Amino acid sequence: MATKHFHEFRDPLHVFIKIDSDERKVVDSPPFQRLRYIHQLATSYLVYPGAKHTRFEHSLGVMEVASRIYDVVTHPNHIHPLIKEQLPEISHPDKVSYWRRVLRMAALCHDLGHLPFSHAAEKELLPDGWNHETLTVEFIRSDAMRSIWENLTPPLREKDILKLAVGPKKLPGEEFSIWETILAEIIVGNAFGADRIDYLLRDSYYAGVSYGRFDHFRLIDSLRILPAVLDDQGISREPALGVEEGGIHSAEALLLARYFMYTQVYFHPVRRAYDVHLMDFLRAYLPDGHFPVKAGELQLLNDNHYLARLWDIASDKDRPLYYLAERLVNRKHFKLLYSRNPLDICIYPQACEAIYMALQQEFGSEYVRRDAYTEKGTQLEFPVLRNDGSIVSSYVISDVLGNLPVASFDYIFIAPELLSKAEKWLENRKTVILQQAAEELIKSGED
Repeated sequence: MATKHFHEFRDPLHVFIKIDSDERKVVDSPPFQRLRYIHQLATSYLVYPGAKHTRFEHSLGVMEVASRIYDVVTHPNHIHPLIKEQLPEISHPDKVSYWRRVLRMAALCHDLGHLPFSHAAEKELLPDGWNHETLTVEFIRSDAMRSIWENLTPPLREKDILKLAVGPKKLPGEEFSIWETILAEIIVGNAFGADRIDYLLRDSYYAGVSYGRFDHFRLIDSLRILPAVLDDQGISREPALGVEEGGIHSAEALLLARYFMYTQVYFHPVRRAYDVHLMDFLRAYLPDGHFPVKAGELQLLNDNHYLARLWDIASDKDRPLYYLAERLVNRKHFKLLYSRNPLDICIYPQACEAIYMALQQEFGSEYVRRDAYTEKGTQLEFPVLRNDGSIVSSYVISDVLGNLPVASFDYIFIAPELLSKAEKWLENRKTVILQQAAEELIKSGED
């Protein structure tokens, strides 16, 4: 029987995702198989039951989307005349072929370093200076993956895969060519990264909502690598990933979809409450309150590992961490008591902080939790190729892109057994708390 050189995965978003035998070596490797057991959206499935998809299928999807983008922007009919001068790599078929292979491998590997429960566990449970990108670097450099890179025909340079998988912002001190920067942007870029395109579509699909959908086919077909131009101040900008004018509405739809997914799904208060309980449990359960950062140790850890321990501990009231575990297992999550209110902010700008401190003093810190986040990098500028051949900033051509709202939240949760009492207490005390805080602020300013 003949050996297959191409293999297929069925996917609800991209229908068929095809990989070659070299790419299958990566997919079959232990670091990549580990992603089958890491939920893309952490505990969101406790709110959206269908949201049980994993980093495994997402990574395959990112490879598929990144490949489509690459094929569009490197197509001879889509290359701007000046790009041939500024990016000579794009005119060499051998280099275009090599970097396509690197791009696909990097897209496959871009999430290898995710911790159990993905982003939910990352911020507080890693040593300073570590995040999922630095852990991804550790995995790509691990013995298990290095043997794959070295035995490919022809071999791929490990450093090239690293650069494209995490991008220049996550590899400080590493020099990136303009070409490498653009290819990394195809995978992890804030504007048109394949990572963002796939997770919005995939998360929306599995959560059963429509907020994350947009015309990604039109958007990808309109993407172009556009040449360096002079801005209004006469400063030369390097070539960058942009869009033809006809794709500007698809670009707007992508960024609006991200805003709505944040506000309606990722920031859902019950989902955030479960994340808080998960952090409380893991912080107490993990040695020194941190995950390991060595690839060999992290390889053994996934969602199932800790979910099994959660259920085991929640079955025995005499276990030290029982009350932390049962919050998740028995759905006894803290309830939303207060969220940021514009009217309260008019009285005192740090209204949530003042109310949180007062609630802790009244009911005890162990029964009150605060969770807050403000999205970063919402204002995105990229070049747009107009129908007349001129290149302008996206802010010039789109009022939407220059005025995107910032997704943020500030929640205060309380133990469910205290909710009714706390609601009455806060109703009677909130105005006094805010006014006293405002008066102290004015007094401190006078001093």
